[in-house]
Amino acid sequence: MPFEISVSGNTNQTYTFLDRMLKARQYGVLDSLGRAGVEALRSRTPVDTGLTASAWTYEIERYDDFGVSITWSNTNIQGGYFNVAYHIDRGHGTGTGGWVPGRKYIDEAITPIIDEVIRVLWEEVTSA
Repeated sequence: MPFEISVSGNTNQTYTFLDRMLKARQYGVLDSLGRAGVEALRSRTPVDTGLTASAWTYEIERYDDFGVSITWSNTNIQGGYFNVAYHIDRGHGTGTGGWVPGRKYIDEAITPIIDEVIRVLWEEVTSA
């Protein structure tokens, strides 16, 4: 059974939206939110020596297809594979068969920052 699809209008709104998205990537707001995420993670990281708390970083990566990402990382890696921040958060086994429970601080620290990134970018691309 044949069917028919018809489209009317133009793509001006789509191009306007994409242009705003492209311009939003150029603003320093992402950089300030990246720094805010580092500060939130640093301030919530349990401190023994302070090495893990001071090892938070972020990177903003832009893609040609209008994409952008912010990645927060912790560079305190012991023995080439043991990410201390992750294991403080999630828990880890000991060399003697014991278990150290996690402190669950990463999600609590970064979720408000991610919510703010979403809010700011949405506001940027939908403003007139």
